[in-house]
Amino acid sequence: MLIIGEKINSSRKDIKEMVENKNKNFIQELARQQVEGGAEMLDLNIGTIRKGEPESMRWLVETVQEAVKVPLCIDSPNYAAIQAGLEVYDANRGEPLINSVTAERERLELILPLVKKYQCSVVALTMSEKGIPQDAKERLEIAHQLIKKLTAEGIPLESIYIDPLTLPVSTNIQSANIVLETLRGIKDSYPGVKTIIGLSNISYGLPQRRLINQAFVVLALANGLEAAILDSTDQRIMALIKSTNLLLGKDEFCKQYLQAFREGRL
Repeated sequence: MLIIGEKINSSRKDIKEMVENKNKNFIQELARQQVEGGAEMLDLNIGTIRKGEPESMRWLVETVQEAVKVPLCIDSPNYAAIQAGLEVYDANRGEPLINSVTAERERLELILPLVKKYQCSVVALTMSEKGIPQDAKERLEIAHQLIKKLTAEGIPLESIYIDPLTLPVSTNIQSANIVLETLRGIKDSYPGVKTIIGLSNISYGLPQRRLINQAFVVLALANGLEAAILDSTDQRIMALIKSTNLLLGKDEFCKQYLQAFREGRL
């Protein structure tokens, strides 16, 4: 599974302040900690910074690239911020990931040219102009629409990451089940398409959030999850991912599990 570090996100007050104040040392240390924990990509999300977001994203991409060598996920509702980040992205580190497109026509028309120009992978959210559906059936319908539109534009299946949109169980006790059903449906219909979730959304508003996140990632992996934006510094969750992949037959000769054991990561 692709592990994407979640911590550089301006919805966290300390991150917002550090980006606004251009605190390079803090951001770079946080980037290094996530990669050392096992992140293979870092999510850069400054969507709560409304003033000067493109300039902030450009600074953030350059700052993180100085500290770590992993690919980056450029995450913003602001088209101009995504473009600014991609303009300074170092393609030598691997294919970037844009987060995200939706089935909304305007969003597709803005983001698709960037996906093509910069040869990116792209996260596609299962939402439309009507918002986020309340059941798996409608989310799967939107996923089918998005895959059809993206592939028609020449985007390879393997560069598409469908996000079934994880919402808190604190607001809907069936939220996890809806995501799991959507994951299964996507993989049944499109084996070549990737799946992704923002893991920690599931536990928002509840105590002991790490416990819920840890349980949910195991269930999601068993239902077809292939990438997650999560806390890679949580050693327990990283160990659970290794052991679950092993049990699902995704770790040939147990190599990744044994390597993690030798490195003291379990």
